[in-house]
Amino acid sequence: MLNKGTILIVDDDEDILIAAKLLLRRHQFEVTTCSEPSQIPDILKANSFKAIMLDMNFGPGESTGQQGLKWLETILSLEPDSVVVMITAHGGMNLAIEAMKLGASDFVIKPWQNEKLVATISSAANLGAMRSEAKQLQTANKLLVEVANQSEHPQILGKSEAMRHVLSLVSRSAPTDANVLILGENGTGKELIARELHLQSKRHKHIFMTVDLGAVSESLFESELFGHKKGAFTGANEDRIGKLEAADGGTLFLDELGNLPLHLQAKLLTVLEQRKITPLGSNQSKAFNVRVICATNVSKQKLSDESHFRQDLLFRLNTVEISLPALRERAEDIEAIAQYYTAHYCKKYGKPLLSIDPAAMQALKAYRWPGNIRAFRHAIERAIILSQSSTLMLDDFQLQDAHQISVVNHAKESEAPMINTVGSEHSPRLTEAIEQQDDLNLDQIEKQTITKALRTYRYNISHTAKALGLTRAALYRRMEKHGL
Repeated sequence: MLNKGTILIVDDDEDILIAAKLLLRRHQFEVTTCSEPSQIPDILKANSFKAIMLDMNFGPGESTGQQGLKWLETILSLEPDSVVVMITAHGGMNLAIEAMKLGASDFVIKPWQNEKLVATISSAANLGAMRSEAKQLQTANKLLVEVANQSEHPQILGKSEAMRHVLSLVSRSAPTDANVLILGENGTGKELIARELHLQSKRHKHIFMTVDLGAVSESLFESELFGHKKGAFTGANEDRIGKLEAADGGTLFLDELGNLPLHLQAKLLTVLEQRKITPLGSNQSKAFNVRVICATNVSKQKLSDESHFRQDLLFRLNTVEISLPALRERAEDIEAIAQYYTAHYCKKYGKPLLSIDPAAMQALKAYRWPGNIRAFRHAIERAIILSQSSTLMLDDFQLQDAHQISVVNHAKESEAPMINTVGSEHSPRLTEAIEQQDDLNLDQIEKQTITKALRTYRYNISHTAKALGLTRAALYRRMEKHGL
């Protein structure tokens, strides 16, 4: 049989030590004995125990039990998770109760019945094993959080007035537990700001968890956020913890909030108001303690439309509202951002640090960057991969086609209303654009189609993907493939 763990027995009566040792060893326990309590600190430093049996009195004539209480406090000060079972005589019940108030887990009365002693020590050993496992999990989780927080993340770059205002809002709101709503176009760095809010908060030692609401299907929304019990629905083969519970103590970042349907908005509001979740298939609610940060590329005007977004949920989520500027609105930051990503990708691809030609830099600053920093980063990465010199020239960035698209898009922005709803079929404008293509090169057709779809839907990834019949992930892969 498997070893059940090591037990420490502390008693000044050698007969007690021998009897307990022989009994427990027959039940697959390893036993260490100690007749002199002053040795306890050294023994605990050198060994770990599933449980400790501790006598209440040591030495001839001692009967007050104060020695046992003193050594109980010493043990718990040295090893707070220790499971201590007190050994007491029949008349020491009040002392045993006092010991449990001080942190003892149980007690045995001597002379004991063998079955009761084995049962008590077995329960104590199981408790000790669970405490040890919980401590290991807490330590592992702490290390994972530290690694995640220390992992390399893109820096928040920029000294423009717009970015100084954003960073000021971050520094003032981060130390609080206020909910924050981050607004901005795709690619402006909403998740980066959310992570900075977490790192500057009092929760920075706990987890930062992201949920992309645009990628969560309606049928799985409750399971994803609230969790479920085994058998709650078809395919629920085991219990699953929800993201709100998993992020307990930390920060939950809900991205693409604007994609959440109204009926699911109501469920999210209820949970945030009650601060409790009920996993699917369970009747028992669980309290959670998370800070919620949300982000969306939907305009404030559209969020204020009751038919699109619940205003009571909006009021709860935007205690602090941070609007991120588009890259074209802070051209003075482009040079610093370009230098950062140039250094980053040169290192990544094992190239010497490349410089950027002044004319190319001027073009980068003048370009409208409809994909914002995400598109800018990809353009620099592509340029570094393709460059054959020590200087990045304008041609390396391949801005010509993108520039033409940007000009057309800018010219039509005042003519084409923003599409608020997307069905399963292409919009008339998108379908017409696709049908007018004459090039029979499949890759080129795909690139042109995606480009026109992005333009039609104002670079809203969720709407564009739905119009093209793709998932968001599939659309991102194709954008990466074509350098969009």
